[in-house]
Amino acid sequence: MNVFRLTGDLSHLAAIIILLLKIWKTRSCAGISGKSQILFALVFTTRYLDLLTSFISLYNTSMKIIYIGCAYATVYMIYAKFKATYDGNHDTFRVEFLVVPVGGLAFLVNHDFSPLEILWTFSIYLESVAILPQLFMISKTGEAETITTHYLFFLGLYRALYLINWIWRFYFEGFFDMIAIVAGVVQTILYCDFFYLYVTKVLKGKKLSLPA
Repeated sequence: MNVFRLTGDLSHLAAIIILLLKIWKTRSCAGISGKSQILFALVFTTRYLDLLTSFISLYNTSMKIIYIGCAYATVYMIYAKFKATYDGNHDTFRVEFLVVPVGGLAFLVNHDFSPLEILWTFSIYLESVAILPQLFMISKTGEAETITTHYLFFLGLYRALYLINWIWRFYFEGFFDMIAIVAGVVQTILYCDFFYLYVTKVLKGKKLSLPA
């Protein structure tokens, strides 16, 4: 495992922990898109079904279990424990416009036409757009809490580091996965505008807002 993969994993874990702590400490999920969190839970569930069929390493297995567990814990807190604080009026992105096309694409473009491989491919495609309901929600409300922007920053940093990881593996290991790379590029592009606003506003102590 190279340093970019490791720091990417740690950035991903940091994003998840930041979000969970934000919800738990404030006893509120205001400003958090439940729909994005459901999509992420679906991503991890369909991607890590290989937990039932293979073992790679203790690190690999532990991280997969943590991701799945935290994803469902977040969904539970939004839709059950702190449901009264959930802003469903602004979380209105039509997720079927993401899930259905992504599902169709996973059937058409994959490495191997088998159930586990199609579901893995589905998870890669879906992850690249799963943040859209959150960004859409921020654009509707006009701003985001600072802690929420930190969560989004580390989530975007994770994907950017994974892109570097794929480049590293291509040059030093001869490994190339077009599906993961293209999906990673799409996801990183979606974060570009946010990264700019994060650096120019949040890091200077201002509130982040997206154009409505």
